[in-house]
Parts: sequence; structure tokens; C-alpha cells
Amino acid sequence: MVLYKLEDFDSDYRNSFDDNDIKGFDVYTDVNNENVGTVKNILVDEAGHFRYFVVDTGFWIFGKEVLLPVGRARIDQSARRIVASGLTKEQVEALPEFSDDLRVDYDYEERVRGVYRPQAVESTAPLDAPTATTAGAVAPRMDSTEYNRDTYDYQYDADLYDMNRQDQQSLKLYEERLVANKTRRKAGEVSVGKKVETETAQVSIPVEKEKVVVERTTPTNTKAVASPGTDAFREGEVARVELHEEAADVQKEAFVREEVKVKKVTEQDTVNAQETIRKEELDLGKSGNLDVDNRR
Repeated sequence: MVLYKLEDFDSDYRNSFDDNDIKGFDVYTDVNNENVGTVKNILVDEAGHFRYFVVDTGFWIFGKEVLLPVGRARIDQSARRIVASGLTKEQVEALPEFSDDLRVDYDYEERVRGVYRPQAVESTAPLDAPTATTAGAVAPRMDSTEYNRDTYDYQYDADLYDMNRQDQQSLKLYEERLVANKTRRKAGEVSVGKKVETETAQVSIPVEKEKVVVERTTPTNTKAVASPGTDAFREGEVARVELHEEAADVQKEAFVREEVKVKKVTEQDTVNAQETIRKEELDLGKSGNLDVDNRR
């Protein structure tokens, strides 16, 4: 089975631990509450299930890195520590060493499981006699040689990989939150066009026209005598004067009266919305005189 480092499988894995990084947690054994080392990494399978804590034992076993199956550990986030169930120094010494460039295959995991699995019951032991199993181990299992690499499933070693044991149950409290989203919809439509309207316009045009003015005057010298050969007493003599006048010539021409530009602008507004949301609170019930540590 292929195993991955936690950050390679899910870069947002801290969300599962309330934004805390479980890497760096101290590791203690419940045998004598001794500090074993620190969590250097976590290995998960293809489905994202936790399978091993990579524990750097520091000075406990000369800086050796080993794998601790998650079923043999209890996470105490408030104290930032991992408590390893029944882990002994002898087990750590017997475990194969882990390194970042190591290829974790079935054979390697079997070497790890072989250290944590309880030993088979001696056939000569009485049926009601206690067995010499590793501290903190559960009922005896079949020998590792009976497993098949092609059909092996982690459920065969549920005591090593099952994190939902009675001593580490978890209860998730949910709450509803308002998530604001926006949808774009058509609010309306504005059409801008042209139409022709008619009206009667008037314009004043000054025009000129000529007229004949006949002025008749009496000579001052009334005794003047017409000379012989003048035009006196000739019939048919006519004085002709051409008269002109201006006439109004009105034509229509089109001019740009106004220019209209049509564009869109975006205005921002705040819309307040409210909904009734629900939140789950812890209802802690107990019976008897118990000391319950209710910490976040």
C-alpha cells in the first residue's frame, strides 16, 4: 500500500487540528510517562487515513526515527502531546529505523507491525493463564506470516490503526454560518433612440424694395426763357426708372444641436440580510462524583 507524508497528501491538513500543526507534538509513553521524542511527520494512506506517526526519539534512542501506528497513540491537543500506549524502549530498539528517503513497502510495515503485535500464545500455557504479551497490547493475534501481501487490509490490525477507540472518541459540534454570495440578474433595460417632432418656426428677414419718388419743384427763376432747339413741347418723351425689391428666400439646413453619449457605470450599495442560524453547544452530563476536565 502506498503511504504519503501528510503535507504531500493535504496541504491544508491543519484545518483538521484547529489550525494547529500536530507535527512537533511531544511523544510520551504511558508506561512510565517518559518523554519518548517528538512527532516529525505523519504517514497517511491513499484514502487519507492516518496510519503512522513518524517519531524522532531524540536522545532516548540515539536520535532514531521510528513509526508509531496511530491506533497505539492518543492525541492530547491541549497539552500538545501524543501518548503512546504501552510503548517501551525495547520496542523502539527493535523497530526498523525510518528515514525520509525510505520506501515504505509491505515488508517494512510487517517488520513494524511485528514489533507492536502481541506474541502468539504458547501452546503449553494453561487456558486461563495470563499471556506474556507486550505492555498495553490487546488479545493475541495470528502470526504475521499468516498475512498475505496481496490481500492485506489495515482492518486486520484494527488495534494498531483504529483511532476510534473508546479512550479517544471525539464529538464534533456544528454551527451554521451565513455565507454571503452574489448572483447577477437583469434589473431592467434602458433604450435610447431618436424620434422626429415637427413645429412651426418663424424667422424675420429684413428686405428692401425700391420705389419711385417724383419730386416736382418750381424754378426760382421764373423769367428764364427756353432756348431755341431745346426739348420743350416734344411729345412722347418718357423717363424710365427700373425698380428692384428683395424677396425672402427661406431654406432648411440640418445642424448638430446636441450630442448624446450612452454608457454604463457601476454603483456600490450594501444590502443587509438576516437569517436564523443554529449552533450546537456541548451538553455535558455526568453521574456520580466525577472530576471532568472540560477544556477547549
